[in-house]
Amino acid sequence: MDVEAVTPDTWSDVTPDAARRLVIAAVEAFAERGYHATTTRDIAGRAGMSPAALYIHYKTKEELLYQISRVGHLRSVGLLEEAANGVGEPGERLAVAVRAFVSWHADRHTTARVVQYELGALAPDHYTEIVALRRKSERAVRSIIEDGVRTGEFDVPDVAGTALAILSLCIDVARWFNPDGRRTPDDVGVLYADLVGRMVGPRQT
Repeated sequence: MDVEAVTPDTWSDVTPDAARRLVIAAVEAFAERGYHATTTRDIAGRAGMSPAALYIHYKTKEELLYQISRVGHLRSVGLLEEAANGVGEPGERLAVAVRAFVSWHADRHTTARVVQYELGALAPDHYTEIVALRRKSERAVRSIIEDGVRTGEFDVPDVAGTALAILSLCIDVARWFNPDGRRTPDDVGVLYADLVGRMVGPRQT
């Protein structure tokens, strides 16, 4: 079992305790088996509860996925908007955004894999809500890049495409990060911030 999946701070806003236990169990099960191969019985068993007890808190397996996805995307939006609205030159703010976003995806790689790669299983109304949150994340990164282009610090012909590329690069960390590897989440965040800085580049004079 991945230790990060049971770290309580990620799910501290999910109450009561039984609902939180179910969310944590669902993260573990979805990450290990995939959403479609996981049953409500699997989730309830991991949480030490009966399947009937699960339905007291979540009507369907999809509601659990939605809860996980919503919490993860709200966290992502919060990190990126905080950086976008922070102090400093565009390059500094973009580095802060990338370091925070990448570090979270590495430190919470099990959760992040579920949050980022199981979107297709969401119900249409939930999918629409999560896509709107993803667009807010894109806007936050795009706003920093636009500031850098405006001040001459960045040389980016396609701002929207570059913002999407940066987010995709950062999100993919959740696929490969190994907590037993030689790099810590913070190390990866610093590495990616440097790579992204090279992508946007200084405007050539």
